[in-house]
Amino acid sequence: MSEKLITPWDVDGTLNDDSYVPSYIEDMAYQVLTHYDLTVSNLEVIATKADKGGLIWKIETNRGPFSLKVLHRRPTRSLFSLGAQAYLVEEKSARVPPIFKTKTRDDYVEMGGKLWFIAEWINLTKASEDLEGAKLLCAGLGDFHRLSKGYEPPYGTEKPSRLYRWPKKYEKMIKKMNWFRDITTAYPEMPASSTILSVLDMFEDQAKKALSQLESSNYDKLVKKGNKEWGLVHQDYGWANGQLGPDGVWLIDLDGVAYDLPIRDLRKLITNQMEKLGAWDLEWIKGMIEAYHETNPIDKDLYHILWIDMCLPNEFYLQVKDMAYNPTVFLNEEVNTVVKNIIELDQSKWPVLEELKEWKGAFTE
Repeated sequence: MSEKLITPWDVDGTLNDDSYVPSYIEDMAYQVLTHYDLTVSNLEVIATKADKGGLIWKIETNRGPFSLKVLHRRPTRSLFSLGAQAYLVEEKSARVPPIFKTKTRDDYVEMGGKLWFIAEWINLTKASEDLEGAKLLCAGLGDFHRLSKGYEPPYGTEKPSRLYRWPKKYEKMIKKMNWFRDITTAYPEMPASSTILSVLDMFEDQAKKALSQLESSNYDKLVKKGNKEWGLVHQDYGWANGQLGPDGVWLIDLDGVAYDLPIRDLRKLITNQMEKLGAWDLEWIKGMIEAYHETNPIDKDLYHILWIDMCLPNEFYLQVKDMAYNPTVFLNEEVNTVVKNIIELDQSKWPVLEELKEWKGAFTE
């Protein structure tokens, strides 16, 4: 009889219980635990990715607390992130949780078509959500990027790289602006349609200008250094996945790490924070960049790419890109309000970017 595969258990996003785990996955967890030299007294669900089929428990054992995690991605993709986690701890002494080995000295157990692993439980607290906290996060991110250089994944793994895909990402955004235009025109009765349609030309123009700037930058020269030279990006870094622990900032949830220019993580952190603040703030951005630069120096070419990526209408695109799946549900009053806030946010963005364009900071030549 073939082993049951782990599948998402909240495919329509309506599950209200964040701690719910299907019983067959709980049974698998206890089977996985037999591969470890641990006596487990309690399992507590910490987080689930019910729409993807992943989750994490905190487990109490005779050796203290650990985390038990099911990685929701393909095993060959998950091997890349597990290899990175082991490399960062064993080769670079980075502040990421060490993997606890199985009885046979393996880093993981494969079951249900997924990889499972146990890591040491690190007691962490969130940094303050002010500028000083943001600086700590940026410094920790720079440390992670610097230490991740040189990573070569285990044989047989996927090698996810976004390093060479920047132009295609920009082109994809431009192409989808036409999709958004067609959809909002087709559903004019929906609350968000007219608001989105009124600013599509503006945001499309911003994306086209950003692509032109990227093409005339030294991007091609930078990416020729290759994956190992640039190292890894986290892809989901923020106050939840960068927290304060022993000796500084620790990075957790490395499931999505990939090769890329490191400032992609920094740009996401900056622009997400500007959205939270409700306006672009020059002092915040300079402070965040300088804190990052202290632990992973940014040269003028890389800074230029960071600046270009901030010019892209990232916030608008992220909020509206899923409209194609179900426009009659998606284009509601809530989205209308969000887009109006982004339009207002955009007005404060360009004076700040103009100030940053020629800012030298402390950057290396």
